[in-house]
Amino acid sequence: MKEFRRSRRRQLAETVQVTDTMTDMVVGHIGNISETGMLVMSNAPLVADALYQLRFGLPDGPVRLPFEVGAHLLWRDQASAPGQAWTGFRFITMSDEQMEQLRRWIDAPGSQYA
Repeated sequence: MKEFRRSRRRQLAETVQVTDTMTDMVVGHIGNISETGMLVMSNAPLVADALYQLRFGLPDGPVRLPFEVGAHLLWRDQASAPGQAWTGFRFITMSDEQMEQLRRWIDAPGSQYA
């Protein structure tokens, strides 16, 4: 099977929670992330084709790199566990500084890719 995605997707070795900044509620955790979006295992009733303002922190040694992004929920697919769904987000807004941090984080030595 040939991979058609344009951006490399880095898998996360630990749980990184994603929070909806409008409600301040955790909506799920990141499965993998790229420069253009992320896969989230969601436990919240998110709506496909909706826009969200999300916050998360990526592990970088002893600290977490904070991110706040605008994201478009492109698709939602029920997971095998009740009340959970795989959700695909595309980033629509992110500061230039955060984009550069994300690129460096994705390309860091020792990263695992999906």
